[in-house]
Amino acid sequence: MPTTRTTGHFTFADWKENPVTAEDRHPRLAHATVTNAFTGGIEAEATTCDYAIAYRTGTTGTFAGMELVGGRVDGRAGTFVLEERGRFETDGTVHCSFEVVEGSGTGELTGLRGTGGFTYRHGETKVPYTFEYGLE
Repeated sequence: MPTTRTTGHFTFADWKENPVTAEDRHPRLAHATVTNAFTGGIEAEATTCDYAIAYRTGTTGTFAGMELVGGRVDGRAGTFVLEERGRFETDGTVHCSFEVVEGSGTGELTGLRGTGGFTYRHGETKVPYTFEYGLE
């Protein structure tokens, strides 16, 4: 299956985080939801993200989550789900990789497969991403 590499940016809004375990102990767990808006190769006005977070310290940890994306990929319309895994560091940098959940593509994105990632640096308002994908 030939693949295409595309890039763009996303912005995030409405971050809501709730503790799952005591906040004054580490490690600790939290749950978060956020809405993202993508431009570039992926175009989506408002995605739905759900994360499980494991804090090692007050400022470092790892996360895993799912993101439902409805919009377009290089002009093809549909929806798909991204499975995301990443880590965050003391300086606020976040590293994340993601993969399309097999079988989740709909519409013109049926058969979508792909991987990508991003690095967010504390204070950025637009986060650059890369996405390499193919359609079966």
